[in-house]
Amino acid sequence: MSTYLTVVALIFAVMLGGIAIDRLYARFARRHPQLGPFRKRGGGCGCCAAKDGCQDPASCRG
Repeated sequence: MSTYLTVVALIFAVMLGGIAIDRLYARFARRHPQLGPFRKRGGGCGCCAAKDGCQDPASCRG
């Protein structure tokens, strides 16, 4: 029985940890919108990491 309760507590702790990490990431994404998968698309040449900040599209490799 103690093994069962330990496993249930461990699963619950992992779920709470996942929720906490998700909330931390959401807060980080709100504070830094230029980073991550939610950054603006379009503008610039679009073929390098600079994307919107690309000053010389001819320098892009691709």
